Amino acid sequence: MNARIRQLLADISKLEDELTTVIQEQQIKLRYRIEGSRIRFDANLRKIHHELKTGLLTWLRASEIRNVISAPFIYMMIIPFVFLDLVLSIYQLICFPLYRIPKVKRSSYILIDRHQLAYLNIIEKFNCIYCGYVGGLVAYTRQIVTRTEMYWCPIKHARAILDPHRQYAAFADYGDADNYPSLLAKMRLDLARQEQSGDVDSERPHDR
Repeated sequence: MNARIRQLLADISKLEDELTTVIQEQQIKLRYRIEGSRIRFDANLRKIHHELKTGLLTWLRASEIRNVISAPFIYMMIIPFVFLDLVLSIYQLICFPLYRIPKVKRSSYILIDRHQLAYLNIIEKFNCIYCGYVGGLVAYTRQIVTRTEMYWCPIKHARAILDPHRQYAAFADYGDADNYPSLLAKMRLDLARQEQSGDVDSERPHDR
């Protein structure tokens, strides 16, 4: 990894830390606190949220027909998503210990808490549960695939790709036959060390 790429990755990590700080400041501004799996708002603010909730009948009357027509097609996608969740969990349960890859923590990606907002009606809460699950599952899937790719094929593509994962910058350059074997061995060793130490933060870029 050249110095320019290393610096850019360091800048990204710094910006992510700043974003975390801003989010924490926003949490204070909006007067909520996290207590285990529950999100707590100040009593006065929660009362305001209740008053802002759109009634179910009013919400349904205001719904666009295209949203109503498409709803069954959205909801029936839960079947393949649940199947994906199941097979992915089985895959990493069996294969990751064999490869000495740290397992991806499912609960770090699938977060379901937006349904606790008092200004949402029952359908909006259900939609938020659905989106939280599916969106988190896709992120969980991507991280499992990323760690698998790190083990089996850490090579950049010849063409630029949109939104590469965080480890992509550390992959071997396309056509770099001389350095690929040593980089592959190093990446597998790094994964094994993380698995052994219990450090599963593979989101952070590996150095080269």
